[in-house]
Amino acid sequence: QVQLVESGGGLVQAGGSLRLSCAASGRTLDTYAMGWFRQAPGKERELVASISRSYGITYYRDSVKGRFTISRDNAKNTVYLQMNSLKPEDTAVYYCAARRKWDRGATMSGVSDQDYCGKGTLVTVSS
Repeated sequence: QVQLVESGGGLVQAGGSLRLSCAASGRTLDTYAMGWFRQAPGKERELVASISRSYGITYYRDSVKGRFTISRDNAKNTVYLQMNSLKPEDTAVYYCAARRKWDRGATMSGVSDQDYCGKGTLVTVSS
């Protein structure tokens, strides 16, 4: 069992930055691909970014490419999402998720591709 706890959300003006953290406990993350999902009010949950368990292979949805960076520190059992140039449309609850992967270079592919998920942290971007 893996427990994931997100932190770092808050209120920020458009153009600003936030860094989300996801601390894991229960198991080490070195066999898991990690990802960040988000869900805005009235919208479906969507995959924002994912990172493979090894090699640092990443995936980003088109709307955040060049603005968001996902990273991981397996020694600290922590995953990060650096969000720059935030826009009001980035407003959502952000969730950290883990998916056990045998392929060291595989990232998460979508909302259903997860084994564990945290409770989320709210990011609000004002215009």
